[in-house]
Amino acid sequence: MLEDFKKFALKGNVVDMAVGIIIGAAFGKIVSSFVKDVLMPPIGMLMGNMDFSQLFVNLSDKTYETLALAEEAGAPVIKYGAFINTVLDFIIVAFAIFMAIKVMSNMKKKEEAAPEAAPTTKKCTECCSEIPIEAKRCAHCASPQEV
Repeated sequence: MLEDFKKFALKGNVVDMAVGIIIGAAFGKIVSSFVKDVLMPPIGMLMGNMDFSQLFVNLSDKTYETLALAEEAGAPVIKYGAFINTVLDFIIVAFAIFMAIKVMSNMKKKEEAAPEAAPTTKKCTECCSEIPIEAKRCAHCASPQEV
């Protein structure tokens, strides 16, 4: 079983997958920053200077002005603003991955649709040597060839 695992771990696909995961994690941080620092402030401004990350539901008996005060007091809260930001993160990441896969699949289709180049050589019918496709005689055994 250890030998099978070693074969699996040393395959190129595993390394490619690890690189993809690392790049994906970095991309996730970029998207999170984009949502939190670039996208949400203008949306919040359009909605009356609302900061989505500060939206919460207080589940305790006491009233708290801000999320920070509620957290400091240890009050149970539902941070639905943070959830909205996370959902937007997911939608943007999912859309970016969808677009990347779409581009890659289009490139693959173009590769598959590309016509193959016409052969320039053929095998001699007598000695099986490679000869030019227009050859009337084999250069190796001098046997006549069909054109």
